[in-house]
Amino acid sequence: MRATSRKCLATALWLASLCVLSTALAQTPADLVGTWTLVASITERDGVRREQFGPKASGMMILDESGHFMLTIIGADLPTFASGNRAQATTEESKAVIARTIAMIGRYSVNDETLTFDVDASTFPNWAGTTQKRVIVVGTHNALEYVTPTASSGGVGSVRWSRLR
Repeated sequence: MRATSRKCLATALWLASLCVLSTALAQTPADLVGTWTLVASITERDGVRREQFGPKASGMMILDESGHFMLTIIGADLPTFASGNRAQATTEESKAVIARTIAMIGRYSVNDETLTFDVDASTFPNWAGTTQKRVIVVGTHNALEYVTPTASSGGVGSVRWSRLR
Protein backbone atom coordinates (compact mmCIF):
# COMPACT_ATOMS: atom_id res chain seq x y z
CA MET A 1 0.00 0.00 0.00
CA ARG A 2 1.39 3.37 -0.93
CA ALA A 3 2.08 6.02 1.71
CA THR A 4 -0.68 8.31 0.36
CA SER A 5 -3.26 5.52 0.52
CA ARG A 6 -2.21 4.68 4.07
CA LYS A 7 -2.54 8.33 5.11
CA CYS A 8 -6.02 8.56 3.54
CA LEU A 9 -7.11 5.34 5.25
CA ALA A 10 -5.73 6.51 8.61
CA THR A 11 -7.49 9.87 8.25
CA ALA A 12 -10.78 8.21 7.29
CA LEU A 13 -10.58 5.84 10.26
CA TRP A 14 -9.77 8.70 12.62
CA LEU A 15 -12.73 10.77 11.35
CA ALA A 16 -15.05 7.76 11.60
CA SER A 17 -13.97 7.13 15.19
CA LEU A 18 -14.67 10.77 16.08
CA CYS A 19 -18.18 10.48 14.65
CA VAL A 20 -18.87 7.27 16.57
CA LEU A 21 -17.32 8.64 19.76
CA SER A 22 -19.22 11.92 19.62
CA THR A 23 -22.56 10.10 19.32
CA ALA A 24 -21.59 7.54 21.95
CA LEU A 25 -20.78 10.20 24.55
CA ALA A 26 -24.09 12.01 24.64
CA GLN A 27 -25.35 10.48 27.87
CA THR A 28 -28.23 10.92 30.25
CA PRO A 29 -28.77 8.97 33.47
CA ALA A 30 -31.43 6.90 31.67
CA ASP A 31 -28.81 5.75 29.14
CA LEU A 32 -26.74 4.15 31.90
CA VAL A 33 -29.44 2.70 34.16
CA GLY A 34 -28.91 -1.01 34.65
CA THR A 35 -26.47 -3.61 35.87
CA TRP A 36 -22.93 -3.65 34.52
CA THR A 37 -20.18 -6.27 34.83
CA LEU A 38 -16.48 -5.53 34.88
CA VAL A 39 -14.48 -6.11 31.71
CA ALA A 40 -11.19 -4.54 32.83
CA SER A 41 -9.71 -2.09 35.31
CA ILE A 42 -6.29 -0.82 34.24
CA THR A 43 -4.11 1.77 35.93
CA GLU A 44 -1.19 3.61 34.46
CA ARG A 45 1.43 5.12 36.71
CA ASP A 46 4.92 6.26 35.73
CA GLY A 47 4.36 4.83 32.24
CA VAL A 48 3.53 1.33 33.55
CA ARG A 49 0.09 -0.19 32.86
CA ARG A 50 -1.25 -2.93 35.13
CA GLU A 51 -4.50 -4.59 36.09
CA GLN A 52 -5.51 -2.60 39.15
CA PHE A 53 -7.16 -5.49 41.02
CA GLY A 54 -5.08 -8.28 39.50
CA PRO A 55 -5.84 -10.60 36.61
CA LYS A 56 -9.38 -11.95 36.30
CA ALA A 57 -10.96 -9.49 38.74
CA SER A 58 -14.76 -9.58 39.01
CA GLY A 59 -16.98 -6.59 39.42
CA MET A 60 -20.49 -5.30 39.24
CA MET A 61 -21.96 -1.82 39.11
CA ILE A 62 -25.65 -1.06 39.47
CA LEU A 63 -27.00 2.35 38.43
CA ASP A 64 -30.68 2.67 39.26
CA GLU A 65 -33.33 4.96 37.82
CA SER A 66 -33.52 7.08 40.97
CA GLY A 67 -29.82 8.02 40.84
CA HIS A 68 -28.40 5.51 43.35
CA PHE A 69 -25.38 3.33 42.62
CA MET A 70 -23.34 0.51 44.05
CA LEU A 71 -19.99 -0.60 42.68
CA THR A 72 -17.84 -3.54 43.76
CA ILE A 73 -14.63 -4.90 42.24
CA ILE A 74 -12.96 -7.97 43.74
CA GLY A 75 -9.63 -9.42 42.63
CA ALA A 76 -9.41 -13.14 41.87
CA ASP A 77 -7.58 -15.55 44.16
CA LEU A 78 -7.80 -13.48 47.32
CA PRO A 79 -6.12 -15.22 50.27
CA THR A 80 -8.29 -17.06 52.74
CA PHE A 81 -7.86 -16.01 56.36
CA ALA A 82 -6.06 -18.62 58.43
CA SER A 83 -8.20 -17.77 61.47
CA GLY A 84 -11.44 -18.29 59.54
CA ASN A 85 -12.59 -14.94 60.99
CA ARG A 86 -12.32 -11.75 58.96
CA ALA A 87 -12.04 -9.66 62.13
CA GLN A 88 -8.90 -11.62 63.06
CA ALA A 89 -7.06 -11.45 59.73
CA THR A 90 -3.31 -11.05 59.79
CA THR A 91 -1.76 -7.82 58.56
CA GLU A 92 -0.61 -9.59 55.37
CA GLU A 93 -4.05 -11.10 54.71
CA SER A 94 -5.77 -7.75 55.24
CA LYS A 95 -3.29 -5.90 53.06
CA ALA A 96 -3.74 -8.38 50.19
CA VAL A 97 -7.53 -8.06 50.31
CA ILE A 98 -7.53 -4.26 50.59
CA ALA A 99 -5.13 -3.90 47.66
CA ARG A 100 -7.38 -5.95 45.36
CA THR A 101 -10.90 -4.82 46.25
CA ILE A 102 -13.02 -1.68 46.15
CA ALA A 103 -16.68 -1.06 46.93
CA MET A 104 -18.69 2.12 47.15
CA ILE A 105 -22.30 3.27 47.35
CA GLY A 106 -24.09 6.56 46.94
CA ARG A 107 -25.75 8.68 44.27
CA TYR A 108 -24.68 9.30 40.68
CA SER A 109 -25.37 11.76 37.90
CA VAL A 110 -24.43 12.01 34.24
CA ASN A 111 -23.67 15.16 32.30
CA ASP A 112 -22.49 14.64 28.72
CA GLU A 113 -19.05 13.02 29.11
CA THR A 114 -18.93 13.00 32.92
CA LEU A 115 -20.20 10.32 35.27
CA THR A 116 -20.22 11.75 38.80
CA PHE A 117 -20.35 9.57 41.91
CA ASP A 118 -21.36 11.27 45.17
CA VAL A 119 -19.91 8.64 47.49
CA ASP A 120 -21.74 7.95 50.76
CA ALA A 121 -19.46 5.10 51.86
CA SER A 122 -16.50 3.23 50.41
CA THR A 123 -14.01 0.53 51.34
CA PHE A 124 -11.48 3.24 50.45
CA PRO A 125 -12.47 5.59 53.31
CA ASN A 126 -10.77 8.60 51.72
CA TRP A 127 -13.57 8.65 49.12
CA ALA A 128 -16.48 8.57 51.63
CA GLY A 129 -18.33 11.88 51.52
CA THR A 130 -16.55 13.01 48.35
CA THR A 131 -17.56 13.60 44.75
CA GLN A 132 -15.70 11.40 42.27
CA LYS A 133 -15.83 12.42 38.61
CA ARG A 134 -15.19 9.97 35.78
CA VAL A 135 -14.67 10.97 32.16
CA ILE A 136 -16.75 8.74 29.88
CA VAL A 137 -14.70 7.71 26.85
CA VAL A 138 -17.09 5.02 25.56
CA GLY A 139 -20.77 5.05 26.33
CA THR A 140 -23.06 2.86 24.29
CA HIS A 141 -26.08 0.76 25.16
CA ASN A 142 -23.90 -2.25 25.98
CA ALA A 143 -20.47 -0.79 26.80
CA LEU A 144 -19.21 1.81 29.22
CA GLU A 145 -15.63 2.92 29.73
CA TYR A 146 -14.49 5.77 31.89
CA VAL A 147 -11.23 7.28 33.03
CA THR A 148 -10.52 7.83 36.71
CA PRO A 149 -8.05 10.74 36.87
CA THR A 150 -6.90 9.76 40.37
CA ALA A 151 -7.25 6.00 40.87
CA SER A 152 -7.50 4.79 44.46
CA SER A 153 -4.21 2.89 44.00
CA GLY A 154 -2.50 5.89 42.40
CA GLY A 155 -2.06 6.87 38.79
CA VAL A 156 -4.80 7.13 36.19
CA GLY A 157 -7.41 4.39 35.91
CA SER A 158 -9.42 3.17 32.96
CA VAL A 159 -12.43 0.99 33.79
CA ARG A 160 -14.50 -0.90 31.21
CA TRP A 161 -17.95 -2.34 31.87
CA SER A 162 -20.39 -4.44 29.85
CA ARG A 163 -24.14 -4.26 30.38
CA LEU A 164 -25.50 -7.42 31.99
CA ARG A 165 -28.31 -8.93 29.96
